[in-house]
Amino acid sequence: MPLAEGDHAVLMREAIAQDGRGQRALLEGRDAVDALEAAAALYRASWEAAPPRSYGRLIGMLKAAVLAGDASSEARYARRAIGAAADSPPASYAVAIAALVEGDDGAAAAAAAGMRAGSPPMVRAADAIGALAARDASAYGDAIRAIVADFERREEHLTGVAIADTALMLERLAAARAMASGATSPLLPAGAG
Repeated sequence: MPLAEGDHAVLMREAIAQDGRGQRALLEGRDAVDALEAAAALYRASWEAAPPRSYGRLIGMLKAAVLAGDASSEARYARRAIGAAADSPPASYAVAIAALVEGDDGAAAAAAAGMRAGSPPMVRAADAIGALAARDASAYGDAIRAIVADFERREEHLTGVAIADTALMLERLAAARAMASGATSPLLPAGAG
């Protein structure tokens, strides 16, 4: 059944709520895979129904999928969906995450460079992604600590759950490269790094 105009906003709210359930489960040490996979699917559905260039939905999809444990199909999907159109910091961020998932460090580094025109949190994520792509563990550790500190200062979090989800996602990707920083925070699950 085709979605009515505006349903992309409903899907986005459902994705955020489902993401929050998964994030809460992670912080409580419970199984979060089903909730995070459902969030990834909802973010994708909201992307497909949304106006062009709604790249935050692809970022949400990729983060949730990485945290669920396997983002390979989402990474392929995001790179196809964006193609050569990574002409904004959010599009570059989605490409960077997807490239890291696929082990394409060259594309991840190039996309991280495209993130640098974004907000300060986007630049901090670019620092971490660039360090992962360069296999620079020291720079990566510094970048993750800066990301966690930023999340600890925030009064509001997108899902309503106080979690450093960007740092957690990057730590999962870093672990696959034997580069996890071991960062600790009340905003990260125990043993996140």
